[in-house]
Amino acid sequence: MRGPIAPPQVPLAASRAEVFADLVQDSVDRLERRWPQLADVDFLVLEVPRLEGRGDQDAWDDEAVPLGGSVSARDGRRARVVVYRRPVEIRTKGRDERAALVHEVVVEQVAELLGLTPETVDPRYGED
Repeated sequence: MRGPIAPPQVPLAASRAEVFADLVQDSVDRLERRWPQLADVDFLVLEVPRLEGRGDQDAWDDEAVPLGGSVSARDGRRARVVVYRRPVEIRTKGRDERAALVHEVVVEQVAELLGLTPETVDPRYGED
């Protein structure tokens, strides 16, 4: 009789969404060492961005689909940074390239939230 390959608490295969969420968390963990105030920010992964205000001239088009976004804290709500999984996946090939783009998006959104340049948030920004 054969037993399981791995214990029940260890997934044999993580979903693409889980792997992507792990990439975002890895990036956040890296930045929190330098910016402890990020512990007060919610980091989210959404599949795709919503199109606000159809017919609005400010709405994004196929050439400018956002990869992420940020919302400042207000009305008792915590600040949030969002990374959009599908647009990032479509623009990358392989895990390393995806991890680099995820980190770039997280750094850019944190910079926007903190009112800093991406190079200030992560001095290695743009080196990849």
